[in-house]
Amino acid sequence: MGKSTLDLIKECDNFPYYDEDPAYYKAHLKTYHAFKVTGCDAILGYIPNDVVENIRFPKDCWDVDSTAQTVTLVTAPDATPAQRSELVAQTLADVVKRDTFKILRGWRNEMYAVYGPKGEFLLEMERSASPLFGIVTYGVHMTGYVEDEQGIRIWVPRRSKTKQTYPSMLDNTVAGGISTGEKPSECAIREAMEEASLPEDVVKKGATPVGCVTYFYVRDQRAGGETGLLQPEVEFLYDLKLDASIEPKPCDTEVEDFRLWNVDEIKQALSNGEFKPNCAMVLIDFFIRHGILTPENEPDYMKIMARLHRRLEFPTVSHFTA
Repeated sequence: MGKSTLDLIKECDNFPYYDEDPAYYKAHLKTYHAFKVTGCDAILGYIPNDVVENIRFPKDCWDVDSTAQTVTLVTAPDATPAQRSELVAQTLADVVKRDTFKILRGWRNEMYAVYGPKGEFLLEMERSASPLFGIVTYGVHMTGYVEDEQGIRIWVPRRSKTKQTYPSMLDNTVAGGISTGEKPSECAIREAMEEASLPEDVVKKGATPVGCVTYFYVRDQRAGGETGLLQPEVEFLYDLKLDASIEPKPCDTEVEDFRLWNVDEIKQALSNGEFKPNCAMVLIDFFIRHGILTPENEPDYMKIMARLHRRLEFPTVSHFTA
């Protein structure tokens, strides 16, 4: 028996919910330290206790309180994001030098931003290190599809078997992380060219922002590196209706090929567990918005809707620019 739609949602949004079992939730939080920054009252992420034990936090700029289970980056009240970021970078450089964590062997040279409760930019850190601190990360997923007399068909890429994360699994047409200072639309355009050879004018003309999904993912062995690390994420979604004459093609080594699949083929691959977990979330959202998955044909419809839009426990931003 294959995976149900709700099974797929739970596989990605798999951090415990307080309301479901308060006692278990509280006990589970004891396995983490809260990541904080001086001058900001909010918790910015959860660091597993064993990660805390294996990082050398310099005492002149970090306060590790094992009783309160907090790890705080200590800086002057007027510290700039660049100054905070440099202290984090120095700490990570030592971790990399000692080869403490396998996940950092996939160093990306991409920076992810960390925000405070009012949307203020606090600092940035190397992308591959973000799961060690459990910070909220942001990305873009774009579903490229054709709609004609044959119905809806979606362009589905297969990830390279050499990728560190989720090798050989199926993905969304275009997907990628939003770097510091980048807008979601800019990320969508960049990733469309890098991963699918889709020209900028095609994306600008056809891409439609259609919302977002949010989830709190606990990494398993498919993610590469250590298991049990946390990824609370916000994925901004775009639909890209394409003419049948436009065919996405791999532009880098991250994608092996693209195939144009109908809804039934995608449903079967989802049931088989062939899609990367967060990509399954995005496709389910697409099915809901296009009337493929409805209250009449899905018994867990309300649970699915709620789990697609989890309220995260840390500050988040919408990337609004005035």
